[in-house]
Amino acid sequence: MAAAAGAAEYPPFVLGRARYDQSTFHGRFRHFLDIIDPRTLFVTEHRLKAAVQLLEDFKYGSLPSGVSNQQLWEAQKIKQAVLHPDTNEKILMPFRMSGYIPFGTPIVIGLLLPQQTLATTVFWQWLNQSHNACVNYANRNATKPTGMSKFLLGYSGAVASAVSLAVSECDIPRTAAVTIPLPAGLGRAVNRPMI
Repeated sequence: MAAAAGAAEYPPFVLGRARYDQSTFHGRFRHFLDIIDPRTLFVTEHRLKAAVQLLEDFKYGSLPSGVSNQQLWEAQKIKQAVLHPDTNEKILMPFRMSGYIPFGTPIVIGLLLPQQTLATTVFWQWLNQSHNACVNYANRNATKPTGMSKFLLGYSGAVASAVSLAVSECDIPRTAAVTIPLPAGLGRAVNRPMI
């Protein structure tokens, strides 16, 4: 019975395919959980090389005997979590999809801290947008080269809009909201749904 459960958990390996059925919600959910699994942040260089080698052996039909589907699926999970699919370069830990929750959570907590000053509001918004931009850049589609100026323009726009909307929520503009109701109201109207 345990062997049957293991076979269902680890179907026959197909290189480059998802382990779970992507036509069902449950399969897509399990796939997403696999992608954000923080355990892949602790993969050693030796284990990464072994996983890549195992997948290369499978690809070229020189797989050692006794290698299970589970080992192949785990190797693919490690490779996809650590290496960029287009460049095969290692993605820095804070910018991997598996690092998004552990590294992003402190930023979200900082964003939600009560009694923020203007300086702390600007800092947390800047840090949040910087982290998001780095995650997006590290996981970009590298098959179509995009100039750094385009990324910097997008980053600048994201930081400027986030900071300006968040600052409209600070205590100083609230006192000015009596004389300038439109900008303050728009800031709150846009910022509330985003939170």
